[in-house]
Amino acid sequence: MHPNPLFRSEDREVFEALIDQIGFGMVFLTTPDGPRVAHTPLMSTGDGAVQFHLARGNALARHLDGATALVTVNGPDAYVSPRWYDNRDTVPTWDYVALEMEGRVRRMAPEGLEAFLHAIIEKHETRMGGEPWQATETSETTWSKLFRGIVGFEMEVQAWRPTFKLSQKKSDAERARIADGQTTAGRPAIAAMMGMPGV
Repeated sequence: MHPNPLFRSEDREVFEALIDQIGFGMVFLTTPDGPRVAHTPLMSTGDGAVQFHLARGNALARHLDGATALVTVNGPDAYVSPRWYDNRDTVPTWDYVALEMEGRVRRMAPEGLEAFLHAIIEKHETRMGGEPWQATETSETTWSKLFRGIVGFEMEVQAWRPTFKLSQKKSDAERARIADGQTTAGRPAIAAMMGMPGV
């Protein structure tokens, strides 16, 4: 998390929206074999927890149950050029959005993992538009084989550490130029975040 309090937020709705929009993150844990990270789809439960699954053979899978872990979600990011500032006698920087969540992890029961998989499939299939793929199109044999190869987890978030570094130190006119410049440079997501309330 960036140390400047100007880049923080206490708005849980914004955090939940970020998890929902990105839907993917990293799980970090120090294991007896050293620090490890896993990349995984994420889904918020809406009541202060996030769910995810890992391949059974993942280096973290056998260590997570009962551990305190760190989950991060990376939002949009972009290089910020001094060309957009009133005073060009400075240096470039980087704007970015990131959310760190720390909490206790528990392994999900098979029925919880099953519910999570169906929910996340439905969410992402719906977002794609068109004719959605249905989990029922997978045969019981295939589903069971793949299901046995993964482990589901839920982390109860005990600490939320967001960073919304979006050129807040700059004037309104400069921020507008930065947002326009990012849009022109093909980074509309970071420009849109700059106009969001609560950040």
